[in-house]
Amino acid sequence: MTKTPLHTFHIPVMGLAYTIDSPIRVAQYGISSVIALADHDLIEKMRNFYSVKFNLPYEEITQKFHDYRAERITSYLNLVDKIVKEKFENFKTELTESKTALENFMSMLPNTSDIKKGFQNLLDDGIAFKENIQHYIESHLFPGEIDVNIMTKLDKDNFIKNEQLPIEFNDAHAALRGFANSNLESSVVLSAGMNPRLFGYFENFKDFFPNENNELRKKIILKVSDFRSAMIQGNFLAKKGLWVSEYRIESGLNCGGHAFATDGLLLGTILEEFKQKKEQLTQSAHDLMIKALQLKNQLFPENPLPLKITVQGGVGTSEEHEFLLNEYNVDAVGWGSPFLLVPEATSVDKETRNLLMNAKEDDFYLSNISPLGVPFNTLKGTTNEFLKQKRIQENKAGSSCPKKFLALSKEYDPHGICTASKKYQDIKLEELEIKKDSLSAENFEKSKIKITEKSCLCVGLANASYLENDIKIKGQSQGVVICPGPNLAYFDQEVSLKEMLQHIYQGKSVLRTDRPHLFVKELKMYVDYFRNEIESVSEVTSNQLKKWNSFKANILEGIEYYQNLFSSTFYFKNDEEKIKNQFNFYKSELNAIQIPALELA
Repeated sequence: MTKTPLHTFHIPVMGLAYTIDSPIRVAQYGISSVIALADHDLIEKMRNFYSVKFNLPYEEITQKFHDYRAERITSYLNLVDKIVKEKFENFKTELTESKTALENFMSMLPNTSDIKKGFQNLLDDGIAFKENIQHYIESHLFPGEIDVNIMTKLDKDNFIKNEQLPIEFNDAHAALRGFANSNLESSVVLSAGMNPRLFGYFENFKDFFPNENNELRKKIILKVSDFRSAMIQGNFLAKKGLWVSEYRIESGLNCGGHAFATDGLLLGTILEEFKQKKEQLTQSAHDLMIKALQLKNQLFPENPLPLKITVQGGVGTSEEHEFLLNEYNVDAVGWGSPFLLVPEATSVDKETRNLLMNAKEDDFYLSNISPLGVPFNTLKGTTNEFLKQKRIQENKAGSSCPKKFLALSKEYDPHGICTASKKYQDIKLEELEIKKDSLSAENFEKSKIKITEKSCLCVGLANASYLENDIKIKGQSQGVVICPGPNLAYFDQEVSLKEMLQHIYQGKSVLRTDRPHLFVKELKMYVDYFRNEIESVSEVTSNQLKKWNSFKANILEGIEYYQNLFSSTFYFKNDEEKIKNQFNFYKSELNAIQIPALELA
């Protein structure tokens, strides 16, 4: 039976803790959300917490277990699945027995929803209400998806003493196995680009291949920032007989967490390309997949399997939501950061939520705190920032690094160490001290900041759940790292789930009034990013110049595309003049940025 999704939005993965239990909170209402699989310690503690809460048996999976990473993940996902199913059954009963509950639920659905109209007709009829409604609920309502996220780059080698374990015990491989062995029928979202070894590992699990009814028990979603990378990764998987069921397009900069900037390609132009070339994307993957499945003597579908295109990053109003669905024919829109202010949906401690509510535009910034060396969206004033600075002042910079999920640098240790760890920073600061006399005071200070600004994300991104649920935190204090997108600056109050859904669907706004349009905000971020790139470079190469010129040309092309689009769309008519003036303003800002010339030696 094909499920018609109840909602036109999903909640993407946020941090490690923020959506760790979101399905338990919202799936019964048909809302899909994504659990991060990177932190098996947090996952095990949450399994213990929810087993106690729902009175279910719990036996700890300790690190003495041979395959503890994968087993912890499988057990937690099975528990979440069990709880969600139970909550969903109770919710269906509640809807059949209480008109108030039903009306309340209907107010949380899109106005365009056929299911909502069906409910309304049954309410209007009134005859044999309970029996009819029961039948209707059974055939039309489904819980939201319990999806999972794997950052493909977080695939650290693991060791027992000095002996390296086989590749399948690497972090991301173990996480994939944990999901593959679970009872879930949902999707794994792969983010942060291509990891050929990990992509190849999918072939070991039959649930990712079509069955005799051309269905996939487990699906693959790729988070991508442009069409080209979607095509490359999709075809790479298709050559292994694997189908990508959804391409989740995320704004390169106007998003939470790690920011993977495009080459100046703006979100609107990227969506336009997907809209124009969806058929090509589908057909090319289908042809390659069939060949691969035939070679493996496996079942293959005659026609392409369903393929969704969704978008996320910086969306903030019901008009933007509707515009993206209709203008670009996307299947759903991801709403992430605003849900950090919805206690019913996400796991955030009180202090951090207050910080988010009171934060202004200037408090959100693109930082260098991630040990991965990728720009990272974060917020000023976190407890993590305070504790990190305190350690630096006491000459104790760096983290004790208890989890080692980001211990990926092999510079000083074949086992890998994390650039946020005290061990790594001590070595680097010592090397810097030796060079001190040859550097100016300013350059010395800059180099020092570059070493010590890295934050322990493994602990910082997990702590919110421990604090919210009164779970004891062991070891060195790291406080909380939070990684919202800059869009959260315009949401300044805690809201209920119902209020947020009515904000998304019915325009009952919970926003500050001065929020710029989604496309304008992203454009500003790209212009700022471009300026910063040029200002912070010490030596110019011909490759860099080529990159910068193409970056600038892409942004200018994007602005022209937007100007034509806003002249022809029926949306945003109230702000059309203002938006066009903002595009012109950033165009002149961009043109004022001088690309340096190559100095000939």
